[in-house]
Amino acid sequence: MSSSPHLPASWTRTLCGAVLFASSLACCAAPAESAAPAQALRDTHQRLHDKLDHSSFGRPVQLDSSETPGGLEGDVYAVIDHPLSEVTAAFKGSAHWCELLTLHINNRRCKTGTAQGRETLTLYVVRRYDKPVDQAFELPFVYRVASATPEHLSVELSAASGPFGTSNYRVTLEAIALDAQKSFVHFSYGYDHNMMVRLATQAYLATFGRDKVGFTVMGKAPDGKPEYIRGLRGLVERNAMRYFLTLDAYLSSDAKDADERRQRHWFTAAEQYPRQLHEVDLDTYLALKREDRQRDGR
Repeated sequence: MSSSPHLPASWTRTLCGAVLFASSLACCAAPAESAAPAQALRDTHQRLHDKLDHSSFGRPVQLDSSETPGGLEGDVYAVIDHPLSEVTAAFKGSAHWCELLTLHINNRRCKTGTAQGRETLTLYVVRRYDKPVDQAFELPFVYRVASATPEHLSVELSAASGPFGTSNYRVTLEAIALDAQKSFVHFSYGYDHNMMVRLATQAYLATFGRDKVGFTVMGKAPDGKPEYIRGLRGLVERNAMRYFLTLDAYLSSDAKDADERRQRHWFTAAEQYPRQLHEVDLDTYLALKREDRQRDGR
């Protein structure tokens, strides 16, 4: 940079120094920014350490739910016995996500593709497990790997619109390495709904779905048994846990006979929480998934 004819040389040197300093900050900002999500997840692990160690799930798992201003969100945090490299290999790729998401009993088909240069997957979901696949509604997700480093993985799925007045579906998986063999993961599932959907769902949960509960303990019944959360938060907790268990089943089964091994793993894990997640017997579940594979030529 040459000296300006309108500024003293000392001012010019000061300006040059400021520009160089700002440039150095810009060079250093990107790594710091990329490290921020990993550090935030480490902070969360530290904050939840005691809860994870004394989890009621029988394993280091913590589940939270909330009613957002526009909808619902469920978050599952867990320590898993898999290195981060294994987690990244399993969950980096939309085809892998199609395989794991269809372990959920209500997800009957999944297709990958591209749209406007972005990787996509479309999930076909039935309202009840016994409904035929031609009655499924479509959830077209955009798939994105937000971060994939040796220290941090972040995968995001988003769908702008859904069925029956729902919208802004968001699925996020984050993971960090705790040591050479363990990782800490955060799975988040949420969506928005309009007032009509909210009222209709509340009416269903108060009548036909009145026996359905979530996982958060709200108190004790007169007989001493736990009183679990009900209503909308109970709904999102059940679904968040079902989806978390698909991730766990996908990671925990090897490639040999992978489909049925993963299905059995998912079903067995879900049956550990029958009060919340039991729907059908194992034979019925496997028959449904076998029918889906045969129909789609898998």
